[in-house]
Amino acid sequence: MPPLDYDPIPIGAPATSFERPMVTHLQVADLDQDGLPDIVYAEASTHTVRWIRQAPHGKFTEVVLADSILGPVHVWVGDINADGFRDVAVASMGQIFPTNDRIGAVVVLENLNNRDFRRRTLLDQTARVTDVRGANLSGHSDGRLDLVVAQFGYAQGETRWMKNEGDWHFTDHIVNRLSGAVHAPVADFDGDRRLDFATLISQEWEEVHLFRNLGQNQYLETIVWGSTNEDYGSSGLEVADVNRDGRPDLIYTNGDGFDYPIPGGRPWHGIQWLENQGDGRFAFRRVGEMTGAYSPRAADLDSDGDMDLIAVSCFADWSSPRAVSMMAWINEGNERFHPVVLAHSPTHLVTADVGDLDGDGVPEIVTGGMYAFPPFPAPHNVTLWRRR
Repeated sequence: MPPLDYDPIPIGAPATSFERPMVTHLQVADLDQDGLPDIVYAEASTHTVRWIRQAPHGKFTEVVLADSILGPVHVWVGDINADGFRDVAVASMGQIFPTNDRIGAVVVLENLNNRDFRRRTLLDQTARVTDVRGANLSGHSDGRLDLVVAQFGYAQGETRWMKNEGDWHFTDHIVNRLSGAVHAPVADFDGDRRLDFATLISQEWEEVHLFRNLGQNQYLETIVWGSTNEDYGSSGLEVADVNRDGRPDLIYTNGDGFDYPIPGGRPWHGIQWLENQGDGRFAFRRVGEMTGAYSPRAADLDSDGDMDLIAVSCFADWSSPRAVSMMAWINEGNERFHPVVLAHSPTHLVTADVGDLDGDGVPEIVTGGMYAFPPFPAPHNVTLWRRR
């Protein structure tokens, strides 16, 4: 296997622009549809949503899309109102640290012309929102998108979907009231040509729930996997066809360290995939260990046709120079993965995404630093990792 060596390149606003960067989430997406992938990200220390635009090829310039969105923790790019422009859906927690106050919100930045964005608050005074994604759950003929929403709350949380009735009106459908909902990825998991969604529910539950779309606004909820360890630390859930059998699987990290008096990792932290075996059934496959693992992503990193996995760490022992901040697991087939350390620095990474930003057919990695807990080495904001 050829070596996987990456050069870290800071892009966007320099880390010195912030007291301490708090990049809670980022997405690689061509927001202005000019053929060049950009990065959209949420920054919680300044309560802003930002766009690192690539134009022309290889040049990145950052602008603030919106400010005064309290505790933004997730962004999703897509054309919600089917007008031909890609909007940005934002999950607002209100504040990052624990509270049961109903201070969450769902905010959409409506793209008017690829330069101007109109803020629309679709839901507020609700349990803290951790994820929002668009999907045509209802089969709208005009292509407008409904929204799937995960709400962590604290003692009380919710999972809901919001039906798009047109003209920016949405109807709420709450499907679960457990606290700790973190992520809600969307796919046709059961192959019936209707979009379903899954929800990762942390706190004391540590479960993955599947909501199968039965049509007519009805969903069948099942628990597809759960840990008996109430301290498992669920931290990330995404969709990827890991074994390339045509069925969407789930990749899943456990590495949360927020709940401890002294934030940090645990020996059971790591990454796994839930293999989709059809008809709503999933098989748990442990991939590997990683202290403080967050933000699972899949890409063919070594160009061999197999889907590899990556994750980053927010809660490793940053007092050690050998602590791992980014790791890959190279797919060797037959459900075997070979771990490869990609980086020890920058540290405090909580979010990552992959995409071919330079058009050479090789995926780049983009990461964001969230410096919530000491020690605080030299901070980094958004970093582009280009393979040598």
